[in-house]
Amino acid sequence: MDFPILSSLILFPVLGALFIFFSKSKSNSNITIKYLALFVSTANFVLSIYLWLLFDPSISDFQFLEDRSWIRGFINYKVGIDGISILFILLTTFITPLCVISVNNTIKNRLKDFLVAILVMESLMIGVFCSLDLVIFYLFFEGGLIPMFLIIGIWGGARRVYSAFKFFLFTLLGSVLMLVAIISIYWMTGTTDVTYLYSIGIDPKYQNLLWLAFFSSFAVKTPMWPFHTWLPDAHVEAPTAGSVLLAAILLKMAGYGFIRFSVGLFPLASEHFVPLIYVLSLVAIIYTSLVALMQEDMKKLIAYSSVAHMGFVTLGIFTFTQQGIEGSIFQMISHGLVSAALFLSVGVLYERTHSRLIKDYGGMVSIMPKYAIVLMVFTLGAVGLPGTSGFVGEFLILMGAFKKNFLVATIASIGVILCAAYMLWMYKRVIFGDLLNIELKKLDDLNKTEIFILTSLVLPIILFGFYPDPILNTTEVSIRDFLEEYNSNIISIVSK
Repeated sequence: MDFPILSSLILFPVLGALFIFFSKSKSNSNITIKYLALFVSTANFVLSIYLWLLFDPSISDFQFLEDRSWIRGFINYKVGIDGISILFILLTTFITPLCVISVNNTIKNRLKDFLVAILVMESLMIGVFCSLDLVIFYLFFEGGLIPMFLIIGIWGGARRVYSAFKFFLFTLLGSVLMLVAIISIYWMTGTTDVTYLYSIGIDPKYQNLLWLAFFSSFAVKTPMWPFHTWLPDAHVEAPTAGSVLLAAILLKMAGYGFIRFSVGLFPLASEHFVPLIYVLSLVAIIYTSLVALMQEDMKKLIAYSSVAHMGFVTLGIFTFTQQGIEGSIFQMISHGLVSAALFLSVGVLYERTHSRLIKDYGGMVSIMPKYAIVLMVFTLGAVGLPGTSGFVGEFLILMGAFKKNFLVATIASIGVILCAAYMLWMYKRVIFGDLLNIELKKLDDLNKTEIFILTSLVLPIILFGFYPDPILNTTEVSIRDFLEEYNSNIISIVSK
């Protein structure tokens, strides 16, 4: 296929953002701007669906390759996708239009600038998932910091400046070492082309240091314990759409990075640091779940829940099993849908009452029954109830973990129980608790826009819970060949 479909997916939101930015509309409430942003993001989603239909899941090689010289003799603009990356592109293009729709009630000032930031974010996130050059990946990976920094710092809550700078500094400092590692790889090999690096391999005596450099960036962005402290602050202060993008997609960039780069480029080091990953993942699962049990702010509770769920993801990746990595990818897609839904659900209540505290609610089932139903679906999805997408990912991860280490898998299983404890406890207090606040009786149930947004998330959560094949079939061959190459690299290095 000659048409540059990946570059189109990357550039189209940017072009839309530029058009909106230079438009002469002076009113923040201008409906044209909203519809234009919605058209751009929806068109990009349709284009990504077309990409999925063209994609051949029986081939493990990268497809739709585009390779152009950027800085001659140094950096190539190289993009391509396989069965792993295409799912994250679909997730990005699916979530973005929902974020655009959600701003109708949540953003009151500088709407045009906010929509520009959202669209630029979409471009950068898509770029991350299809980059096949380390420098290009780094530029997209770090570029996403800027619009998210602005989203939190301009449109966030009372402590928005503190949270924005904390988010920015944590993630930027974590990535400095990765940049040093990329430069080192170039001087050692003469290239930053990922596919070529796969074929020639990295010198084993440098792998541990390089792996740690990449780990410093991905661990902060995931975030893994103890690098997670920026996330609750960022979520609490971010506007609803910002929290959705942060939880649904931005965290997945690090999980994708672990698979594509940490494991792909440094197989021997990845094997060496498995105990470290297991310990940090288990601490994240158990500790942050216990912290979530103590939270009174709903957004902060969901933020700690994200850390725990991403602990399952890192655990599954470093089992180096088909089930473990499939489960991790499935869990990232599922968590992207469920966390987006939960933050949007909290946003619905916040817009009506301007409170995120659990104690300010109770008895909502009699006031907002439609809301109670959809929130139950999202809560059960987070818990991992069979029949929801959350179950499939966690089940596969635990299957892979049991194959590798019975004790690790057993401890991780406790996290499933703790997740049920804090999510159901929150739901019970908000939905079924006593109606102590009489003012809540004045609240309206979900409007048509809210029903559309939340139903759009209910459907895939249930669909992939009962029918996970579209995701598993897309990733199966790519993961199988990825693991075969990983194992052969380990054997060849050890035998030398």
